[in-house]
Amino acid sequence: MTPMGSCRGSSPTTSMAGPVLDMLLRVAVVLSALLPAARAAFTPADNYLVLCGTAANATVDGRTFLGDASLPASVLSASRGSEANASAAGSATGSDDAALYQYARVFAAPSSYTFAITKPGRHFVRLHFFPFRYQSGDLAADARFSVSVQGLVLIDGYSPVNGTAVVREFSVNVAGGTLAIAFTPTPTPAGKVAFVNAIEVVSHPDDLFGDAAQTVNPMGRYTGLSTLALETVHRVNMGSPKITPRNDTLGRTWLPDESFLVDSSVTVHKDVAPSTLRWTRGFATSETAPGMVYATATEINTTLMSASTISVQFNMTWKLQATPGSAYLLRLHFCDIVSKAANVLVFNVYVGGWTVLPDYEISRDTFSVQAVPLFKDFVLSAKDARGNITVSIGTSTLGNADPDGILNGLEIMRMVGSTGGEGAASSEGGSKKITIAIAAGSAVAGVTVVMALALTVLMVRRRKKPEKKPSSTWAAFSASALGSRAHSRSFGNSNSSGARNNTITLGQSAGAGYRIPFAALQEATCGFDEAMVIGVGGFGKVYKGTMRDETLVAVKRGNRQSKQGLNEFRTEIELLSRLRHRHLVSLIGYCDERGEMILVYEYMARGTLRSHLYDSELPPLSWKQRLDVCIGAARGLHYLHTGSAKAIIHRDVKSANILLDDSFMAKVADFGLSKTGPELDKTHVSTAVKGSFGYLDPEYFRRQMLTDKSDVYSFGVVLLEVLCARPVIDPTLPREMVNLAEWATQRLKNGELDSIVDQRIAGSIRPESLKKFVDTAEKCLAEYGVERPAMGDVLWCLEFALQLQEASLDSSGTKASPDSSGTDNTQLVLRNASRLHRNQSNASDGAEANLGDLDGMSMRRVFSKMIKSEEGR
Repeated sequence: MTPMGSCRGSSPTTSMAGPVLDMLLRVAVVLSALLPAARAAFTPADNYLVLCGTAANATVDGRTFLGDASLPASVLSASRGSEANASAAGSATGSDDAALYQYARVFAAPSSYTFAITKPGRHFVRLHFFPFRYQSGDLAADARFSVSVQGLVLIDGYSPVNGTAVVREFSVNVAGGTLAIAFTPTPTPAGKVAFVNAIEVVSHPDDLFGDAAQTVNPMGRYTGLSTLALETVHRVNMGSPKITPRNDTLGRTWLPDESFLVDSSVTVHKDVAPSTLRWTRGFATSETAPGMVYATATEINTTLMSASTISVQFNMTWKLQATPGSAYLLRLHFCDIVSKAANVLVFNVYVGGWTVLPDYEISRDTFSVQAVPLFKDFVLSAKDARGNITVSIGTSTLGNADPDGILNGLEIMRMVGSTGGEGAASSEGGSKKITIAIAAGSAVAGVTVVMALALTVLMVRRRKKPEKKPSSTWAAFSASALGSRAHSRSFGNSNSSGARNNTITLGQSAGAGYRIPFAALQEATCGFDEAMVIGVGGFGKVYKGTMRDETLVAVKRGNRQSKQGLNEFRTEIELLSRLRHRHLVSLIGYCDERGEMILVYEYMARGTLRSHLYDSELPPLSWKQRLDVCIGAARGLHYLHTGSAKAIIHRDVKSANILLDDSFMAKVADFGLSKTGPELDKTHVSTAVKGSFGYLDPEYFRRQMLTDKSDVYSFGVVLLEVLCARPVIDPTLPREMVNLAEWATQRLKNGELDSIVDQRIAGSIRPESLKKFVDTAEKCLAEYGVERPAMGDVLWCLEFALQLQEASLDSSGTKASPDSSGTDNTQLVLRNASRLHRNQSNASDGAEANLGDLDGMSMRRVFSKMIKSEEGR
């Protein structure tokens, strides 16, 4: 990772090297794509298929396994163990590979198989286990052992499950001329044994797994995969039946995806003839995955989505079990077999709660050639693999993207450790790389010359343009110096000829939006280094940056493929240029050079409210902190609704758009979807539905009639997030719990408040404060806008809830605390709050129309006093 500021001294030549090399590489790939992918069928140099515990042979899926009793004594060393035959009651029957599980080799002492390796490199090691009953015992009860290869423990303390056949598959890098597989019975309790039914040691292409992959959290680059042993945990084919070793040149098994789908009703299966695939040099090969994997796909069921302009995300999710405490390599297989034309299939890819491929367009990787198989590798760290791994495909929010998404295949592999294979890259490995380099160079030599000439011309033209000179030509930028600027400015996209289009002019009021040179932002973000990414949204990636005067900034770089992004870019600048409030994120400047759409904001050190509630390792916010954050956000939204002649409706209120500074003060952010409210004689604005799924006002969703009460509904969902500390949409949960608003409101109606409150802080909340907070959230979530309170009323209620939490005296005049006894009173607090909530729910509506009064004073009058007090500070 590049340290902050270390990129300051980079020269213009150095900064251009990356794009130039990337351009040359892409040209080389295009040319190679024009050549047939005439890769010869892979023939393994080593292909050991062993049936253990017998001299008999067995043919399974067209492959013949030889009994180990007929192998040379040197293969099975230390102790030959004992041979076991399955009893009739314990034999595996009814499956294609049942013949592998009729026998076993049982070891009472450490023993090993040693195989001669013809060609060092990567090999599959597959171990077959089926704990059957036999004459002298029961393997399910007697066995507990470890397995190591080349000294690396691959399986530690394995205890088989009765009646279940298991295949453990590993890819290991073999450095020497032999491969030893050692079985070691667990020494205690006494009498434990090791066993194995069948073994496969088969060469596979060394380039099946590369050395690098993208990390998931944070986004970055992982290197060193080529030296690691990998265990296959899941290998899934989307959209078709099971693929057996008979139909896979590398002897792999691919399971259908139906059992892993969280909700199969939102998906459809698509398939084409494998002969229609366009295997292309430089992409996936038939060894990467069989053609049937790429010829089938699971696709988002687009018929379930509205044909209107509703802009909400729609996901399909697979949930797969994985052992916690290990890092995993995830390989996602893609092949566009569903599009009628190129450049129309755009979607988002998520691993867990993180976006790994935002607005991913397959045709950009394949240069608009359809049906080209390819794959993407990701590394999920041990801290993020918590027992289940979810992979989701979601619709893109880009204005020019069709609501669709596909996945063809998925592999999940546990990263075990090194087997010493790093020493295998000797002269053979080096000569192979040289041969590949020569071949690649020969294929593109002519084009490289042409590109070099074109590059020379480009460099000459660039030197003639003073605005493109190195970064030394701009002055230092300071956030404090920008607020006083007020000029008329224009921004828009630049086409290839340099002409401007979609130009928008800002008037004299646009004082806050100061234009910053692109080169300055390149320097601030170390060339938009992926290591600087602090967030990804529908508009684009957000980078942490440091300006020359050491001002920290957040740099939001728009997706250049997005047509809708231009509208959001304009809206954000125009809005934040005329609005200033301490609970709204401040816009420092913008950049519209070279077709870029970049917004620069004050840096919010604590990140999003969402990250402090769930899906991160940050400590939980206290109840008082949560109330303070909600109050700050409510103040920002109230200012939007009332601070100008016309209300400004945010339209995308969510916990990810509430940011926290160093002192945890909340500021509302992301105004790209904001809309000016209705005229004085109107009740609403008729507009296409925009927003985030799970937060959308149902009335706005149904009728496309936008009011400030739509923000109130979304804020009510945020209040539930704060209360429950869980996502608003969680497809991994049972159906009735997927939607937070529906689940929580139903629980509240049933008087089950104790089942939804974040248990980490429940014991510290005063029942009266909790009751007021829950009542407020429920009112915000009323089905119809006219029944919801105004944002000012919501603010008052939250202020009141904070006062109730901070009350220092109880009714007897003594100091009180949520837990004055020193014991855990979580359940008592929740029961008291539930009782208060039920009593209010059963009361008449008269006193509740305005969310309650205080000492005979109306809520609006109290709120008015609060506002005047606030202004007087």
